[in-house]
Amino acid sequence: MQAILPSGGTALLRRLEFVAFPAAAGAACSVLSLGAVTWLPALAAMGHALQLWRAEGDSRVFANTFAAFPRYWRALWRHGLLSTAAAVVLIVNIVHLLGRPEPWTFVVLAAQLGIAAALGIHHVALAAEAGRTPEGSVRTWTAGALALGFGSPARGTALLGAVVSAVLISLVVPLGPLLLGPSVPVLLALSFADPRRHTS
Repeated sequence: MQAILPSGGTALLRRLEFVAFPAAAGAACSVLSLGAVTWLPALAAMGHALQLWRAEGDSRVFANTFAAFPRYWRALWRHGLLSTAAAVVLIVNIVHLLGRPEPWTFVVLAAQLGIAAALGIHHVALAAEAGRTPEGSVRTWTAGALALGFGSPARGTALLGAVVSAVLISLVVPLGPLLLGPSVPVLLALSFADPRRHTS
């Protein structure tokens, strides 16, 4: 098909891939996350599918996310359960604090939001590390995620910005936050973790 397209058409198709494939991976992740506590293994499986696309050109990101999910579920279901419980506690605390008029609530609310931001960065980085090295263990993924997400203030800020901006920007697209909200931050984390970025 590329042979019959002018060079401009081929370039356009290449650009569209950078929307279509992350959206397909995000769709698979969203479907797998319907189990509530399955969101973290789904995020890691999506990271693996995106890494295969980045490194090997494998465009079957939707199918690859589903194929990788059982392996990540076995490894990460406990972590996902604890993270879900922590997220619920944070949400309840934040909602409760928003309704209180005392001045001290601002400090506590800021602390809760800081914890939520740190957890967001950690889980995006964890999904990227697990996706890059599926043969690893939860311990090695966690160590890699801490280094990736918090080893550089600029990198951590960029990942947090990607989490927030991917959801806000994709609001203009139907189902955009579900399709691009999870995939864009993980794709950025995979880019940061790419060893080729650190070679001269």
